[in-house]
Amino acid sequence: MTAKAKHKKAQQRPKANPLWGGRFAAGLNATMSEINASIDFDRRLYAQDIAASKAHAAMLAAQGIISRKDGRAIARGLEAIRAEIEAGRFRFSKALEDIHMNIESRLADLIGEPAGRLHTARSRNDQVATDLKLWVRDAIDALEVGLKGLQAALLAQAEQHAGTLMPGFTHLQPAQPITFGHHLMAYVEMFGRDRGRLKDCRVRLGECPLGAAALAGTSFPIDREMTAAALGFARPMANSIDAVSDRDFALEFLAAAALAGVHLSRLAEEIVLWSSEQFGFVRLSDAFTTGSSIMPQKRNPDAAELVRAKAGRLIADLNSLLIVMKGLPLTYGKDMQEDKVPVFEAADTLALALAAMTGMVRDMAADKAAMRAALGNGFITATDLADWLVRARGLPFRSAHHATGRLVRLAEERSCRLDQLSLADMRAIEPRISEEVFEVLRVENSVKSRASHGGTAPEQVRRAIARAKERYL
Repeated sequence: MTAKAKHKKAQQRPKANPLWGGRFAAGLNATMSEINASIDFDRRLYAQDIAASKAHAAMLAAQGIISRKDGRAIARGLEAIRAEIEAGRFRFSKALEDIHMNIESRLADLIGEPAGRLHTARSRNDQVATDLKLWVRDAIDALEVGLKGLQAALLAQAEQHAGTLMPGFTHLQPAQPITFGHHLMAYVEMFGRDRGRLKDCRVRLGECPLGAAALAGTSFPIDREMTAAALGFARPMANSIDAVSDRDFALEFLAAAALAGVHLSRLAEEIVLWSSEQFGFVRLSDAFTTGSSIMPQKRNPDAAELVRAKAGRLIADLNSLLIVMKGLPLTYGKDMQEDKVPVFEAADTLALALAAMTGMVRDMAADKAAMRAALGNGFITATDLADWLVRARGLPFRSAHHATGRLVRLAEERSCRLDQLSLADMRAIEPRISEEVFEVLRVENSVKSRASHGGTAPEQVRRAIARAKERYL
């Protein structure tokens, strides 16, 4: 090959990356460029990246590591970039790999040489860890609002139906009478725990990685407390290796999101059941149901079904990052670039599911008559009879349970309710039964009697609602 041909071939090679290419003579293969780039998804970190860079530059200037003039130029340039991105004028380049290099390259276009001083005493390793922590913190704050709104919708329905009777189920079989308000309050507590988990996650991510540099810290006289405080962190992370390799905060966020998704899915499943013709306990509004392309009579609870399905995505997001992290040696590996997609997707998915569920709960109408009619199934006051035999007639519970079971079998054979058996029929099985038993078997009295703390008695439900309003709203 002639010298001219060699020169022409060299000119055809991809150019080395201008931000890190000093070590490399040529650029990346096209496939390598594609797999290496993260700008398609990590551009969502732009606000956090700009905030962290401004804090870093201000600290560098305060410490005399860069001049104050350069620090001011960097801050102005970063704000100009923020404005470009938010106005849709910023041109993202896949060749520049990620949000950090896209912003730094544009900063160089805007302010020239001072832009090259911004990356002093930091690495993309501590930079991205800081950015992602800031993003997760913002996501938690937004999800907190969504969870609180769902609790408010549940509380409003619970308050309206604190005395509305319905069957409570175990094994999806009628078990004991409860109130609809009491049932809904169970979800208020579940979502309260979800808020608590996100709050705990927010506290634990309150340590700043910035200043850890690549993994070993830096020889520059930086002030990590200053950058941590400027970004709203409680303190710098204590160990530089841990600072760049830790993704516990992302995993904890994903775990909290997955569990919230499970709770949403359980409520969605109940709404699907309750709104079916077989149950008919609630009616969903037109806003959260759909029709059929072929069956004109259909009214499908699609919003609930989709919320139920979203739990699978949230669980998958958690599993995805757990699998990425499980075998990584310290400190940073490019594998960790894959932390952002599951975090972003989980936050988006959970926010959407919360909005849909809040709308469904707010709009749904309970059918009190259907709930009341369902109380006639399954000998639902049998436990009350057994308890009464213990409390009022002094039987050991196992004897009372056995006698009640025989009475249930007799009623089943006669295709009637327990309270439709005659007193004589009951006494034939247990002679100590008296006329009082018929009051015991009334579902209203059953519910009213469950007045222990956290019980289904309407007075207890109303107290629980009042306490929940103080705790959660």
